Amino acid sequence: MPPSTPFLPPKATNHPLRHHLGRRFTALLCATCLTAVAAPMVRAQSALLESVKQNPALAQSLCQQFRQLNAQGVSATAKASISSLASSRGLSPMDAEVLATYVIGLHCSTVF
Repeated sequence: MPPSTPFLPPKATNHPLRHHLGRRFTALLCATCLTAVAAPMVRAQSALLESVKQNPALAQSLCQQFRQLNAQGVSATAKASISSLASSRGLSPMDAEVLATYVIGLHCSTVF
């Protein structure tokens, strides 16, 4: 029988409460870790979106760029477009995708 981990109950247990508590502990541990990892990303995205909200000229500039892409038959949310936006703005690809989606949704809904 392999040794059990210190945080989880052994697999073969006759006590249902012990098994239930082990599962709840594992779920709580996973949720805590995900929150610790995701919290900085959410704050960064929130600041990014707030900067666009406070600067409508930036949003309109991005809309113009997206319209130019559309005129060339390229989607503003295509991988290449997002990569270009990320590199030009010094953003991660994920932040660039969030930014593009936010700007398109609020400022230029006719862009694809």
